Amino acid sequence: MGYYLNPEDVLELYKDETEKQYFVDKTGMLDDLINLVEHGRNYIAVTGPRRFGKSVMAAMVGSFFGKGADSSEVFAPLKVAGNKRYAKHLNQHNLIYIDFSRDVYGCVSFRDYIKTIKMRLFHDLREAYPDAGIQEEDSPGAALRIVSLAYKNEKFLMVFDEWDYVFHKSYFTEADRGEFTAFLGDITKGRAYVEMAYLTGVLPIKKYSASDTMNHFDEYNMASSDMYGAYFGFTGEEVDELYRRYLKSHFRPAFSREDLATWYDGYHMEDGYSMYNPNSVVRALTRNKLNNYWTKAGEYVELKDYVLNDIDGVREAVMLLAAGEPVAVDISEYASTAAELKFRDEILSVMTVYGYLNYYNGYVRIPNKELELEFDKIVRTEPKYSYMRELERESARILQATYDGDEETVGKVLAIVHTTESPLKAYNDEAELSGSVKLAYIAARNKYDMEREDQAGIGYVDYIFYPYNRSDDGIIIELKVDDSPENALKQIKNKNYALRFQGKIGEQPKTAGRIILVGIGYYRKDKTHRCKIEMLEPDLPA
Repeated sequence: MGYYLNPEDVLELYKDETEKQYFVDKTGMLDDLINLVEHGRNYIAVTGPRRFGKSVMAAMVGSFFGKGADSSEVFAPLKVAGNKRYAKHLNQHNLIYIDFSRDVYGCVSFRDYIKTIKMRLFHDLREAYPDAGIQEEDSPGAALRIVSLAYKNEKFLMVFDEWDYVFHKSYFTEADRGEFTAFLGDITKGRAYVEMAYLTGVLPIKKYSASDTMNHFDEYNMASSDMYGAYFGFTGEEVDELYRRYLKSHFRPAFSREDLATWYDGYHMEDGYSMYNPNSVVRALTRNKLNNYWTKAGEYVELKDYVLNDIDGVREAVMLLAAGEPVAVDISEYASTAAELKFRDEILSVMTVYGYLNYYNGYVRIPNKELELEFDKIVRTEPKYSYMRELERESARILQATYDGDEETVGKVLAIVHTTESPLKAYNDEAELSGSVKLAYIAARNKYDMEREDQAGIGYVDYIFYPYNRSDDGIIIELKVDDSPENALKQIKNKNYALRFQGKIGEQPKTAGRIILVGIGYYRKDKTHRCKIEMLEPDLPA
């Protein structure tokens, strides 16, 4: 057993995961991969944000197919054991498994880096196939072909993790990166010895490699493909099960199932299916504490520099995102390296690739409360976002006025936000008032789940604020343009929007406090804002 060829330690990596309290069985993906292996020469690239389980899945694939170690004890209780072809493929394939980010200490140049990889691979091949006649001057692709021909068409199944490592290290040049993708193409493209090549990383292959070196890979990522999406991140059903385990193991659970969704859900597949950040969910359950578990990587600093320097107006987009508004973006606009980002859509696209934003249906959004905290840190602490801090102060004032039933102050603050000269005034014209209301109440996002156009009663309410703490008041806001706030209140009551706070059958009511009804009328002719407020006193048990 070798370093890259049929390594034994891959199984240990996966076995460790299966023994953890909050392990989730994702071996259903192996059913799909078995089909691909049997058809031969399939090339799969799964790319997506860090901390979404890609390396665990790579270890799973290697542990199942590879000959390096007997993994039957690990996989026997898992879903894949029910596959009719399970025994045919379990530990039956020559595995070449390379994590391109591991064991590179002391490599100070690309030459050192690639030489080390080639040296280890050639050592393994000579040990396993001594009669092949591999020469030092052979390329890795040629060496594998020589082995295959010498040993009766020997086949190899390849798993490459962290394929994009060279793109994240500044000491690698663009020429180095081009040579590296050529290396990957050399050992995979058009090679009869390849049973399957399975590759993972953060960066999308087709935007970060030369057009002809790795175009044989079928790429699947969170932004543009729903295939394999359910195997990365946690689904809602999987988090339900993990939460049940959590309740059994904690005498005093510190948060609800809904809290997990607020903090860590919000990453959407192309088909709209929502995924949770698995790393953060597991940490929260293990530590019995909701927190920001987002671990900053080097790219965070680089992207923050682009935001602060307002490259191509990206600061305005960040302010809108921090206010809870979606921003339209062409997600296909990836730059070749972080150092070359020149346009807003490139920057927002890369922020999506790294998981700081979620893309769905033409728009990017901050996916959840965990990432909201990251954006809050920027707009609250950086001098270039001083406008946002002024807005926070006005927002605290309108929120308190709403609690107090102070209709005049609510109208005044809304007028200030609506008419203030700032880049944020460039809202979608058809939704300008609605966007201004969201900005005016931005301070509420720390206390409320603020839903826009949510179904309530027998219609869709403009805004409904569900308190995180049930003892706090709930808020309903209905907007009217060129109509009275009294009619806005009438609509709230006629359509029974307040029923939404009662929750579904079997659920706890979403608030035990008051329900505050806010009707807002905006008159375009004279640009005036009027407000009417009514209070529904609590009649629900605390």
